[in-house]
Amino acid sequence: MSQAVRTERRGAVLEITLDRPKANAIDRATSRELGDTFLGFRDDPELRVAIITGAGERIFSAGWDLKAAAEGEEALDTDYGPGGFAGLTEIFDLNKPVIAALNGAAVGGGFEIALACDLIVAAEHVEVFLPEAKLGILASGGGIVRLARRLPRALAMEMLLTGRRMSAEEALRWGLFNAVVPAAELMATARALAEKIVAAAPLAVEATLEMLRDTEAMSVEESFAAMHGGQLDTYRRLLASEDAKEGPRAFAEKRDPVWRGR
Repeated sequence: MSQAVRTERRGAVLEITLDRPKANAIDRATSRELGDTFLGFRDDPELRVAIITGAGERIFSAGWDLKAAAEGEEALDTDYGPGGFAGLTEIFDLNKPVIAALNGAAVGGGFEIALACDLIVAAEHVEVFLPEAKLGILASGGGIVRLARRLPRALAMEMLLTGRRMSAEEALRWGLFNAVVPAAELMATARALAEKIVAAAPLAVEATLEMLRDTEAMSVEESFAAMHGGQLDTYRRLLASEDAKEGPRAFAEKRDPVWRGR
């Protein structure tokens, strides 16, 4: 890992820190490094949850490195490698949860990273916004396609078309954030959330994410058909797993379950 992308393993949790002064902006090299990191997380059986945060207290990430773009080094159609922009926005087979711990403003592509995560916790002073339309570009790293699925359409449209800023407290009210805490408590809150997930059965967590993702565009009837028709691989493995037997057994015996992930 370079200094721009720092990682730390804490048991089954991988912590990823963006550290590119002054604004944690992401260029092609950083994006590809993040992609390698997230793919490694996906493929490591010992890792269960990832947390991504930024260095400093002012900015989580300013998103796309506009300085590199202005100098002609990068363009909107730049190949950012596996996982797309920031190495996460286009990983569509990641069945492990990622938590965004927003230490500061999440701007443009920085906000798109957070939207690609499963859970978001934020420091009280955080703001999120998508200024792309005012810069003559698009929020093409997932902002356009994800925001309207997470917020009422009218509000999402206002943010996309005007660059409207949203405070952490407002994001919490709309259900976009899971928690808003003092800055000093941010990582402890994210870690506590991660440990609660780690305490759950690994295959159950993976199957839940798979089902949510793969049935998102289906009707309820179609979703049940996919589940019962064997279209969901992880769900099928879960049904035949040792963990599916261990959970009820541990409950009946009034003890903590011992998960095997198989």
